[in-house]
Amino acid sequence: MSQSGKTAVVTGSNTGLGFETAFDLYRKGARVHIACRSEEKGLDAIERMKAQGGAGELVFSAVDLASLRSVKAFTDAILATESRLDLLVNNAGVMIPPPSKTEDGYESQFGVNFVGHFALTGQLFDLLEATKGSRVVTLSSLAHVGASIDFGNFRLEKPYDKWREYGQSKLADLIFALEFDQRLRNNGNRITSLAAHPGFTSTDLQRHIDQKLLTSVETMTPEEGARSTLTACLSEDAQGGQYWGPDGAGERLGNPAQARIDPVALDADLNARLWD
Repeated sequence: MSQSGKTAVVTGSNTGLGFETAFDLYRKGARVHIACRSEEKGLDAIERMKAQGGAGELVFSAVDLASLRSVKAFTDAILATESRLDLLVNNAGVMIPPPSKTEDGYESQFGVNFVGHFALTGQLFDLLEATKGSRVVTLSSLAHVGASIDFGNFRLEKPYDKWREYGQSKLADLIFALEFDQRLRNNGNRITSLAAHPGFTSTDLQRHIDQKLLTSVETMTPEEGARSTLTACLSEDAQGGQYWGPDGAGERLGNPAQARIDPVALDADLNARLWD
């Protein structure tokens, strides 16, 4: 399906799932913003994509999701240069790093994975709304299952638990995608909000995980893992409020299909409270 004439922003697209998502959109003819912190890594990703060939256009755009000041500068630049935005892919993330906080004082996983993308999406809302058929796709994870939202622990108020904090951030991402879609429908907006997860995919995201553990499980390549994201982005079968992931056992491997949403992400009161 040609994406000629369309514009996309993919956060964290210098590597892994984001790279493969952006590359696919570029091959199909889209103008794609490679949105990441490092200009060096972003430009390198662009060169690697161009070397393989594509019908679209690639633009490096600097954004550090650990800084709401940086997010605002990024969105201001997009609004100043683009007249449409067909796809926003909230892909960038961090996973079980050492304890740290964002520039604005949030625990780093919650701040980068959720808060940064929440702000970014809100600041691009009018441009998305002005673009017929626009979609926002937010990356969650199998780690949302069994996680919880602790309103008293967004800023490392409690002793750091890397997996608990990661689960909270990815649950927040899924809640955001679902709550956003519900509010869009209620208000008669035309943006579509969906979520996706990559199952077990081997990327740089897992650099803090024990490598022996990683090699003991079967994983997909980033190109394979990005298929769920791309389905949510491009498929005519994909609808607002859906969550896409692999169709194999435990949603770890396989082809894109609608994924299981843990009941905790369907609590209307909780979701509205997190949004507020």
